[in-house]
Amino acid sequence: MQIDVLKCHGSGNDFLLIDELTNRYSFTEQERAGLARLLCNRESDLGADGILYIMDSSHADGRMRIFNADGSEASMCGNGLRLVARYICEMKQKKEAIIETMKADLKVSKQEEIFPDVATYQVEISPVSFKLSDLPLQLPQESLRNETIPELTEEVAFTALAVPNPHIVAIVEKAQLDSNLQKDLSQIVNGPNKWFPDGVNVSFVNWLKPGHIYVRTFERGVGFTNACGTAMSASSLVTCLNDLNDFEKPINVYNNGGKVQCVVHQNDNKYWIDLIGNATYVYQAVVEVDLAKQSFVVSSQTKFTEQKAYEKLQAEVQTFLNTEMKG
Repeated sequence: MQIDVLKCHGSGNDFLLIDELTNRYSFTEQERAGLARLLCNRESDLGADGILYIMDSSHADGRMRIFNADGSEASMCGNGLRLVARYICEMKQKKEAIIETMKADLKVSKQEEIFPDVATYQVEISPVSFKLSDLPLQLPQESLRNETIPELTEEVAFTALAVPNPHIVAIVEKAQLDSNLQKDLSQIVNGPNKWFPDGVNVSFVNWLKPGHIYVRTFERGVGFTNACGTAMSASSLVTCLNDLNDFEKPINVYNNGGKVQCVVHQNDNKYWIDLIGNATYVYQAVVEVDLAKQSFVVSSQTKFTEQKAYEKLQAEVQTFLNTEMKG
């Protein structure tokens, strides 16, 4: 089969975007998962963290489904949603839109550039739940906030939350970031284990100064990634709950792929986050796929020039982190 794909990224979290809305592809569920495993393979001519499928919606401007590189489907993806937001807004010539996702219809909008010549979009991250049953996390309690899981590790305390993807977030020192602790824990909770039957995203957060944090995430179904939008949103919320940052004020969130901004909102016991960052197009390609033979050929590719501007943002971020993360 012949498929048009758009290679794009949010904070270096890269995806292949496939438009089922206008191309009218008729993929089966097995084909969507199979395409993700085949095309996202880093040893292939494409490679990505996942595939974003844009589909028709009966009540919203469009629908997003996200399949990870291992073929599993995620309920949400913040970085991916920014890319879908751009695609839908430009297609429909809108500055604001509503995107249907697995768990909620979410508001998205075009924003002022976070950095010169970097296309920037804001997306809503919700709903937020601290119920362990929503991750799920199997412990004899209703929630986990700034607590250790003794049988797993006593070195760091975690907060567990679903946004709606499952996350555990730990605020750590740089020495813990530099160790193998995050990798070792992440592999345990994303393999056969008694706590997380469906796996979980694991984020280590280093607070730099008011309004500035660094987040590194081991993403379920992917592994260590340049950035995870829902993880950065969840991490921002956790820092506010720990009085390290303020609700309703922008938080600069730095990651291995660049940076975003998050604004955490609170109304009684309800929380939601605005995630603001780049939506960068890398290239368009036409791909000839044979799923039966597990092979594909890129028949044509047209590059965009947007990555150059984003690389300037990355350079600025690296300079900042080299200064702030010493010790």
